[in-house]
Amino acid sequence: MQELEKIKRVLGREIPGAPHEILLILDASIGQNALIQAREFLKVSGLTGIILTKLDGTAKGGIVVAIADELGLPIKFVGTGETDEDLVEFSPSAFVDALFT
Repeated sequence: MQELEKIKRVLGREIPGAPHEILLILDASIGQNALIQAREFLKVSGLTGIILTKLDGTAKGGIVVAIADELGLPIKFVGTGETDEDLVEFSPSAFVDALFT
């Protein structure tokens, strides 16, 4: 965590206003552990959003609700496969529709 703080300081020193965005990539299939990880990273890094991967398998993505509710962090992108095209901007309405279909 100290290394993350150092990276943030160096970026801020080299580029005015940096870092502009700090995203954490989490595996959606690990459930509550993803929430714990996000909580810990938020303490030291100033996270601005989350990218969730592996929403194509058995993960139902319930962690989306927990992260948004408890931490107030937006889900920016989701990964539903293994290629670049499988990383898409998160749509809350499409996510809710998919949960109930």
